Amino acid sequence: MGRYVIRRLLQMIPVFIGATLLLFLMVNVMGDPIAGLCGDKACDPATAAQLEKEFGLDKPVWQQYLTYMGNVFTGDFGTAFNGQKVTELLASAYPVTVRLTIVAIFFEIVVGITLGVICGLRRGRAVDTSVLVITLIVIAIPTFVTGYVLQYLFGIEWGVVSPTVSSDAPFNELILPGIVLASVSLAYVTRLTRTSIAENARADYIRTAVAKGLPRRRVITRHLLRNSLIPVVTFIGTDIGALMGGAIVTERIFNIHGVGYQLYQGILRQNTQTVVGFATILVLVFLVANLLVDLLYSVLDPRIRYA
Repeated sequence: MGRYVIRRLLQMIPVFIGATLLLFLMVNVMGDPIAGLCGDKACDPATAAQLEKEFGLDKPVWQQYLTYMGNVFTGDFGTAFNGQKVTELLASAYPVTVRLTIVAIFFEIVVGITLGVICGLRRGRAVDTSVLVITLIVIAIPTFVTGYVLQYLFGIEWGVVSPTVSSDAPFNELILPGIVLASVSLAYVTRLTRTSIAENARADYIRTAVAKGLPRRRVITRHLLRNSLIPVVTFIGTDIGALMGGAIVTERIFNIHGVGYQLYQGILRQNTQTVVGFATILVLVFLVANLLVDLLYSVLDPRIRYA
């Protein structure tokens, strides 16, 4: 296990460098950031040259990337064009989005897996058909439609929750945005769990466990569920980074100043330092989440061992 972890950590280094390089190159072709700084009027040549020199934009792209990566390993993600440190933006935005992601993942795990297990054990019955139809509808409806409808019903029409989230963004205010953010992923988790449970329920080791006279609850939790969760855990592990990076729509609807809001503002203002800085952290989140998922495989399925 130790060797496997070390090998995976070493593999993460070139993946991290390659991903950040692609991000850096793509962000730099979005447009001229100096033009965004000057607004509608074009900058005069002297001012543009001064700004390019100040932010290092007068150097070749490869040299800008090397400078950026050198600063990243020292904890410096650069300075936004408004003079604010990107690390300050990260410190204010990421805790909010992390809380929102925790709420969304909670609903994915609890509601999605529970519904999937029920449908898998009752395949072909009325509850299975109903849940499949509902999840298909949820997947088909765009997130912004779900968000605005739930915001209107629960926040404005019925007054159950606040239609917008305060600047502190406590967990109780993030329940509705978390449901909206997790809605599509929750539907996929339900369908994936249902399929995996239904397939493994016909496996030989389940028949053997039942033939031994083991209690039904133990057969489901200790044998059926653990082996069926491997594809579900894989999906949830990759979904963590996707939820954090894809929260732009949800955060805009509920006025949440998190990662999605900062990325949107950075792209809108062509603020390359902000966009690259936030995307770099998302790359790390993806890598760490996938490593944890791989390690969790051996816990769920004893047949999996890492040399």
